[in-house]
Amino acid sequence: MKLYFNIGYSAGSGENLQLVINQEDAVSRTHKMFYDENGLWKCEVDYFSKAVSYKYQLIDERGNLLREEFVPHHLNFPHNYKEFIIFDEWNNKNFPENYLNNKILHNKLNQFVPEKNSVLKKHTHLFRIEAPLYNSDWKIVLFGNTDSLGNWDYEKVIHLSQTELGVWETSVEIPENGFVQYKYCIYDRIQERVIDVETGENRFTTANPLKDVLQIVSNHYFKFKLYQMYHDAGVAVPVFSLRSETGFGVGEFADIRKLADWAVQTNLGIIQILPINDTTANYSWTDSYPYAAVSVYALHPQYISLESLDFPLPAELIEEYSSEKEALNALELIDYERVISGKWKYLRAIFNAEKENIYKDRNFKKFIKENEDWLIPYSAFCVLRDKYKTPNFNEWKTHKKYIAGKISQFFSVKNKEYDSAMLHAWVQYQLHQQLKEAVDYTHSLGISLKGDLPIGIYRYSVEAWKEPELFGMDFQAGAPPDQFTELGQNWEFPTYNWEAMKADDYRWWKNRFKALEQYFDAMRIDHILGFFRIWRMPVSATQGILGYFYPAVPVVSDEFKAYHIPFSFDRYCKPFINDQILWDYFGENKEKAFEFIDNNFDGTYSFKEEFNTQRKLVDFFKKNPRGPIEDRLIALCANVLFLTEERDGETVYHPRFNVYNTDSYKFLSDWEKKAIYDLYHDYFFRRQDYLWYKKAMEKLPVILNATKMLICGEDLGMVPDCVPVVMDELAIIALKVQRMPAESIPFYNPKHASYLNVVTASSHDSSTLRQWWKEDPVLTQQYFNQQLIQYGKAPEELSVHLAEIIMKQHLYTDAMLAIFPIQEFFATDEELINENLDHERINNPAVFPHYWRYRMHLKLEDLKEKKAFNQKIATWIEDSGRV
Repeated sequence: MKLYFNIGYSAGSGENLQLVINQEDAVSRTHKMFYDENGLWKCEVDYFSKAVSYKYQLIDERGNLLREEFVPHHLNFPHNYKEFIIFDEWNNKNFPENYLNNKILHNKLNQFVPEKNSVLKKHTHLFRIEAPLYNSDWKIVLFGNTDSLGNWDYEKVIHLSQTELGVWETSVEIPENGFVQYKYCIYDRIQERVIDVETGENRFTTANPLKDVLQIVSNHYFKFKLYQMYHDAGVAVPVFSLRSETGFGVGEFADIRKLADWAVQTNLGIIQILPINDTTANYSWTDSYPYAAVSVYALHPQYISLESLDFPLPAELIEEYSSEKEALNALELIDYERVISGKWKYLRAIFNAEKENIYKDRNFKKFIKENEDWLIPYSAFCVLRDKYKTPNFNEWKTHKKYIAGKISQFFSVKNKEYDSAMLHAWVQYQLHQQLKEAVDYTHSLGISLKGDLPIGIYRYSVEAWKEPELFGMDFQAGAPPDQFTELGQNWEFPTYNWEAMKADDYRWWKNRFKALEQYFDAMRIDHILGFFRIWRMPVSATQGILGYFYPAVPVVSDEFKAYHIPFSFDRYCKPFINDQILWDYFGENKEKAFEFIDNNFDGTYSFKEEFNTQRKLVDFFKKNPRGPIEDRLIALCANVLFLTEERDGETVYHPRFNVYNTDSYKFLSDWEKKAIYDLYHDYFFRRQDYLWYKKAMEKLPVILNATKMLICGEDLGMVPDCVPVVMDELAIIALKVQRMPAESIPFYNPKHASYLNVVTASSHDSSTLRQWWKEDPVLTQQYFNQQLIQYGKAPEELSVHLAEIIMKQHLYTDAMLAIFPIQEFFATDEELINENLDHERINNPAVFPHYWRYRMHLKLEDLKEKKAFNQKIATWIEDSGRV
């Protein structure tokens, strides 16, 4: 079979195109292309399969890759032709057909049945266009300038068949000679007429006089108008926050079904939740933090419904269970420790009572077999964590180092830990079943689920234990100072060893996305900036302020000379302490500080060796409290100008964040201050952008191509210029939170949001609208007058009328998605407002660790009965064009 490829591309001098054909289970084949005088690049390929997947690449004269398509082309060939002329267009990742053809589309059109396109021997052309239509009453048609294409007559359009979801094809005979001009249109099946023609210039192709050769016109970028594209509205609520009559003091996977019922009533099309992976480290309230999972695969046992298990609770425990359930369900907030201990008590009782039947369950055996790569290590990890009372595998007496052969023995019947390991595996099986049932039910209603992917992994997790080589275990990840905290954030997670991950084509990430795709249609990537660079601290630091960007182009010794900076390691890289600083930090407690510092007898002081890092001080204070001076000493450790990094045997330097605000900086000469400020500005705002762009484009396309989920990136904080460029190029949906603008303005106006955005009024990391309204009266007054266009003095409390205005501001925008925390829906109705304002906050990033315990004050069963409220929301959604 002969394939003749043609693609129009304007290459620069010395640049060439090549065609790469992907072969299943085989090495890809690369074919050189040749430039033709008519503006096309061509190549001829012998091929022996009825389907082909391929992409185009641009290379320089040395063979270096300059640009490539991130989304491959796919073609199927009819059996009655042996030769095909293919006319292609470059396929950008950010074309609508690529980012709109996702799991949400498949969910919305779950009744789709592929149509057949019949290719007859007389046909000369096969037209193919990718155009995902979210309205099932619409279809694609085309017409053109020839008799065979209807002569631009709307009554004579050629109808295309949807051969795959979002892929439309038709085969026609075009006997006319010369250039053929044509356009695609949207046709309404109900009205039986063309309702719109794609925008832009006419498309064109050539006549095909060759007998027995089929010309495939493979088009890209259907030119949608904005209103024709997918728009949706949704609710954001953690699963643990759901309240129902059947719960056990916490939201459960089964409650997602009830939330989906409410979403149908209110015309909401998407439900967004927080991470749902197991975070059980020590069974205390600190495990409530959902971004510190002990496994990126295992689901959290707190979400299991004890009443929906495959086996019932033993009769003798029913009364105790009912009493405990009633007490926990009456609480305003989650009591994490009572919930998790209670659930495990009853899970063990059921497992022990039904062990014989559980072990015979064929579906359970199948689940173990299909998930053994992560399930066996996870189950063994849980057994060892519980046995040694710590998730810190470095402190275990056995199995400190993961050895697959030894860990697999936990699932051997003869092993004394067999029952314990199987208990954890069975709980995961039950969790998977319950979540899948909830997901399938939600999908049956046409509602989509959006998950949340933490950027980091927990330091003492299965993944860190099993594959430590993939992580920077000697470092900690976090975030630089921002509006939440002036000291930055230290999440205490290890960083990623991206080079090791790249070596096996990001297998770890692909597997992670594959696991999430079982449940979710869309995914929010937490702190997507971590794919560009991460804020990294040594393990000796406890505060985020002592971090630096990694990777980064650092400051090297010669630069200090170039800037005429009199560099001294002790002065620049160690905490600067003099008498004035001692007084400023400790006042009359100055003498107490001398337990920790030495006098250098030159007007300066230094920390003693045993106290010269934040970590050493914190560890000492845990056993030896010293009262008010503790925080001041820890802060004094950060009074440095530059942070050091050892790289290839050489010491390089990173300016400390906000170096010009340090006390060390204040005691420099004016010219030295200016030189360091200029170097600081160059480091943070000039030199890093290309490196971060390059690093993101190395990994993100590979990872994103492994999933059909719609990907959204949480891009808040200190955002480099390259981030929006990459996100646009890869069609990653950006997040716009009105009170957290990236620009130097007080508020973001959602009417400025472009299509590839999610707009919202609040996030799980912020206060609610009602709380924020009371935080800063001056800012609130400005918002009231300038953003809400209201006159006079702002009210002390956020009224339901103003809350409604704010929500409508976000709904009536071009943004693809408008998703609101459930608390903001309640704020629009006098009857549904939670009287206890401060119980509605989910997380405060300035407080670490924070107790994540928010619960809806209303039961889902009762919420579904609020007919007037639900109809009001439904009307807003419909009127804003988001149905």
